[in-house]
Formats: sequence, structure tokens, C-alpha cells
Amino acid sequence: MVMKDHICPFGLKALHLLRHEGYEVEDHWLRDREQTDAFKAAHQVDSTPQIFIEGQRIGGYDELRRHLGKGGQSSLSVYQPVVVVFAMAGVLALALSWVAFGSLLQARILQWFVAISMCLLAMLKLRDLESFSNTFLGYDLLARRYVPYASFYPFAEALAGVLMVAGALIWLAAPLAIFIGAIGSVSVFYAVYIQKRELKCACVGGDSSVPLGPVSLGENLLMLLMGGWMLYGYSA
Repeated sequence: MVMKDHICPFGLKALHLLRHEGYEVEDHWLRDREQTDAFKAAHQVDSTPQIFIEGQRIGGYDELRRHLGKGGQSSLSVYQPVVVVFAMAGVLALALSWVAFGSLLQARILQWFVAISMCLLAMLKLRDLESFSNTFLGYDLLARRYVPYASFYPFAEALAGVLMVAGALIWLAAPLAIFIGAIGSVSVFYAVYIQKRELKCACVGGDSSVPLGPVSLGENLLMLLMGGWMLYGYSA
């Protein structure tokens, strides 16, 4: 579809892929809703674009990828949001270490990595707090007993993360990280390994497809352990 207020992104992707694979493409634009509906009815399809190779209908963009041996979406791609968060946190922690110490080999990098990860994850949760809380209530044990905790959680995570980056008010940041990390770890472990439920994780927001499991447990354990480490250093 190529209309005044809409250009189909999958059509553009299909064109690029075909040309990249060496095909000569004859591109037919659907310029209004009437043409689009007539095309769908004529070919008995529910969506556009539709790709034909030598007169044979292949299907849409995903079907084209499979036809060309490019494969569909990897099962690992559901973890992409988490990978991006941790990768960005790692790069930012290295950057802070370089600015502060002129070196990339500092013990504080781990503290910054966990703290920045918490800030980024909190930001994703706060992007749609209602959606996050709906998913979070599905497995968090404390939120089930006290519903407002589902809305409080990302603010607490953000506050602890910011204070841990700054190295300030550790007497507040460390216990806060320990508290939410401990409750989260127990909740995830109980839901996944005791009840054996298949749920979506709210760690990167309520609209994500990341499954509740080792990644979710790891996130909470990191907060718990880092909070304990910083509290020990503060009291020593």
C-alpha cells in the first residue's frame, strides 16, 4: 500500500530483500482502501503486501523470507529487549569508568552496570505503568497482597538505581535494592519453578514477550546481591 498518509513498511522490506537477492521487481501500488480491499478479495488474502515469483503467490514478507531461506523470527529474538538493556548498561558503565578514572578496569564498573540496568529497566516499566502493573500482578507475591506495590516498584527501582550510580545515600539505596530484589527473586522462583506457570515477564514493560524465567530471576538476584555488597561496604 502506497497512500497519501501510509506506506506499508513490509512492502518496503520485501522490495529491498528481493532486489538484494537479485530479483527484478514489478511493483504494483495499492493507492486507496478500495483498491486494497478489491485486491484482498480477488486473491483471498487478509493482508498486504503479497509477493508473486514467476506467477506463483509466495505470500507476505515473512513467507518471502522463509521462501528465500532467510528463516522466520528466532525464538531468541524475544530476549532482544533484555539484551539491548544490559548491553547499553555495560557500555555506559565502561564510559563512566573511563571518564572518572581514565581506565576500563575498575571494580566500580559492576556497581554502575547493575545500577544503570535498573534505571533503564525502570524507564521501560514507567513507559506504560498500567500495562506493567497488570503483568506484574500476575506473579509478584507482595503485589498480590498489596496492589499499590505494583505501581510503586518501578519508582523504587529507578530511585535505587540513580542513587547507586551516584554512590549517594547508600543507606537508602542498598536496602531498597535488597528489598525489591529479594521479593522479586522469591516471586519469580515460586511462579516458574514451584508452580511451573508459563507467564510473561514485566521486567522490560508489560507489553513485552520476554518469558518469565532465568532472565527475570537473574535481574532480581543482581539487585539483591549488589544491594547487599554496597550495604556491606557502607557499614564496613
